[in-house]
Amino acid sequence: MTEQTRQTQDAAPGAAPDAGTDDALPDVDTLPGGALAALEAVLMVADEPIPAVRLATALALPTARVDELLAELAAEYRGEHGGRPRGFELRQAGEGWRIYSDPAYGDVVGRFVVDGQTARLTQAALETLAVVAYRQPVSRGQVSAVRGVNVDGVMRTLTTRGLVAEVGQDAVTGAVLYGTTGYFLERIGLSTLDELPPLAPYLPDIETLEGVDTTDGREDGR
Repeated sequence: MTEQTRQTQDAAPGAAPDAGTDDALPDVDTLPGGALAALEAVLMVADEPIPAVRLATALALPTARVDELLAELAAEYRGEHGGRPRGFELRQAGEGWRIYSDPAYGDVVGRFVVDGQTARLTQAALETLAVVAYRQPVSRGQVSAVRGVNVDGVMRTLTTRGLVAEVGQDAVTGAVLYGTTGYFLERIGLSTLDELPPLAPYLPDIETLEGVDTTDGREDGR
């Protein structure tokens, strides 16, 4: 039996696929706070529910262990390990996991969000909103391709303000698709999107932006 065969047979069931770059990946157990902190760090930058298998791939850990870590984090945030309950919680949504603010603090968070809506949108936000309005449904990667810059932060701002929302998922790439909301129409004084002025001819067709989204649901610039 070769050494390679022995290593393959000894691999733990449910382990994340070998990406071929293990030598470049740190052992998360040796990082400050260990694997639990590493998982927490990844979850903190996720803006949509992430499946456990994808988290396992990012951490180079077996999926079964990531499932255990997720349950441990969720219990810790609820204060079940002797600490105080947090203002946020880790919960499963659909087929993935994400950190959310605790519903108990909904009034406080809502007041903060509403106060933030009184600020004027930046030029970057207005340009991004225009692309979404005229080319919806559209992914973040496609919006980035039109504007020539990463729009992740701006899209989060527009989503938080209720001007854009998730409207579906690309059947081929799995990328989240966005569109404008009824609140958007209310704010600009229109009844339907058909009343938008004819700016669309100046924007590239979505068909010309093929390839900007990856097939695993992640988008360029993330």
